[in-house]
Amino acid sequence: MVSYPKFIKANVWKLTGMERPDNPRLGIITSQTNYDHTYLMEMRAKEHAEFLGCEVTQVAHVPGVYDMPLILKLMLERDDVDAVVTLGTIIKGESDHDVLIAHQVARKITDLSLEYNKPVALGISGPNLTMMQSKARIESFATKSVEAAVKSWREMKRITK
Repeated sequence: MVSYPKFIKANVWKLTGMERPDNPRLGIITSQTNYDHTYLMEMRAKEHAEFLGCEVTQVAHVPGVYDMPLILKLMLERDDVDAVVTLGTIIKGESDHDVLIAHQVARKITDLSLEYNKPVALGISGPNLTMMQSKARIESFATKSVEAAVKSWREMKRITK
């Protein structure tokens, strides 16, 4: 099989004038906090996207989930990204800081999705999780967030025909 540069892959539909298949081009943003868990989430999300026939055109890493909105905004501005999957885990600390972070990030992710009219899947587990609870959710949050992005994109495409 011929391997084409990413630019060609991302723009092949524009270049050929052909209609794109019913699979979105995905972006993935992964938090590096608790990276032993989020790395596994990212790998599983990529595998599941491929299984569903989607191309992952952009991957970005941020220090923590609170740092996602700016990178998410830049990713949503790209023409080669139809939907974005956010991945992270918020572990309970000694205070309620994790709850504050979770609420603020979820709100901003929703705001950006609405601003850019592109689905953004919330694959961030927490708040109030222990490390063991986070570990138990790696598979489900990774695959369910990819499925949410794909299904939302397909529904948007159906409604706007």
